[in-house]
Amino acid sequence: MGVTCFSQEFTTPIAPAKMFKALILDSHNLIPKLMPQAIKSIEFVEGDGGAGSIKQTNFPEGAHFKYLKHKTEVLDKENLVCKYSLIEGDVLGDKLESIAYEVKFEASSDGGCVCKMTSAYHTKGDLVLKQEDIKEGKEKAMGMYKVVEAYLLANPDAY
Repeated sequence: MGVTCFSQEFTTPIAPAKMFKALILDSHNLIPKLMPQAIKSIEFVEGDGGAGSIKQTNFPEGAHFKYLKHKTEVLDKENLVCKYSLIEGDVLGDKLESIAYEVKFEASSDGGCVCKMTSAYHTKGDLVLKQEDIKEGKEKAMGMYKVVEAYLLANPDAY
């Protein structure tokens, strides 16, 4: 099995605790409301959201994928860090075993935050992924973050 790692980050004027709550702690409620065209529902199939929990994301009829499952490995509410793995779903295809993610929200000097994301793609066999192989997934993740940011800017009392 090969492992390929990628990192990305973005800045936002939203405070780190607010971004963490919206994107990590309450994503199962918020994301399907904000992006119903992309995500039909997110539900817990095991646990309550803490470490060891498994969440299933269901995509709408006609979408490219049907579902995926994430397992939360670490949920550090104090330090605003979440580590989780994509463990099941047709999004993995025939090339990937799993994808491990780490997301950190750090305060920036302007009162907003820097969101740092690291992804480790565990491939089947000796396959090596290239940046362009995962470009679409990274763009979708950034798009979701931007939708949440816009929602929080428009609703300053949320979270």
